[in-house]
Amino acid sequence: MRSEAIVGVLEKQYVTKLLEKGKRSDGRNLLDCRPIQIIPNVIKKAEGSAMVKWGDTVILAGVKAQLGTPFPDTPNDGVITVNAEISPISSPTNESGPPGPRAVELARVVDRGIRESKIIPMKDPKLCVIPGKKVWILFIDVYILDDGGNLFDAAALGAMAALANTRLKRVVIDEDLEEVTLLDEKEPLPRKGSVASLTFAKIKDTIVYDPNLLEDRGKDARFSLAITDKGIVCSMQKGESGVFTEEEFVTLLDQSSSLVTPLLEKIEESSQFPEMNEMYHFDF
Repeated sequence: MRSEAIVGVLEKQYVTKLLEKGKRSDGRNLLDCRPIQIIPNVIKKAEGSAMVKWGDTVILAGVKAQLGTPFPDTPNDGVITVNAEISPISSPTNESGPPGPRAVELARVVDRGIRESKIIPMKDPKLCVIPGKKVWILFIDVYILDDGGNLFDAAALGAMAALANTRLKRVVIDEDLEEVTLLDEKEPLPRKGSVASLTFAKIKDTIVYDPNLLEDRGKDARFSLAITDKGIVCSMQKGESGVFTEEEFVTLLDQSSSLVTPLLEKIEESSQFPEMNEMYHFDF
């Protein structure tokens, strides 16, 4: 057995024994969340950005917007696409190269939560500039800088905070020529609320919210769900080979309404600072 596998087995045994005693490796209660800080507007050339420090996890999210052609099946809708990259420096176990399965799943889960929440009105004239011809395409890039566990919730929070701070250039439309001129003046991205993600990890018979790195590595099952500020569950994702019982599933849904509120409040607080954050300034 390789040394990494041996360490993994020992870590899981350690976490499991603590949980059997009702304790967690970082001293939290089972449904406690780690400290969270959102630092908005940290990338000068992005239309919107945010850094999220969630416990030991650090992520950077940015929104880049450009006018383009809509998809043929949704000619009157703007476009959102999410990409995620787990940086090699974020963990000793991460390697350089193209996005692996973890990064692909992470991007898809974040994308689905935003898309299915309908909080960004993609048919809004500010996003669908010329129906069937020109729409805003929003590229959301999420970078994992430090993997301290629970990447799903941190990435979703960063993406939403970046969207909440996004400003698009105003446009002038020549309807005869079907041409668009971009102005220097900017306006807020149309938005109808917020959405946040909650992730639970099951380790043997115990379920914890917001798993730290040790718990993330030792989990038997993972369950993530995205909830809007209207209380609507808009997406779910089950991971790993373990299972959640029907009773556990119902209990998690009941607990989620109170757990998501602080996250949604943090998103709205971060949106009140539209100017560049000079203390944290990344000029790429």
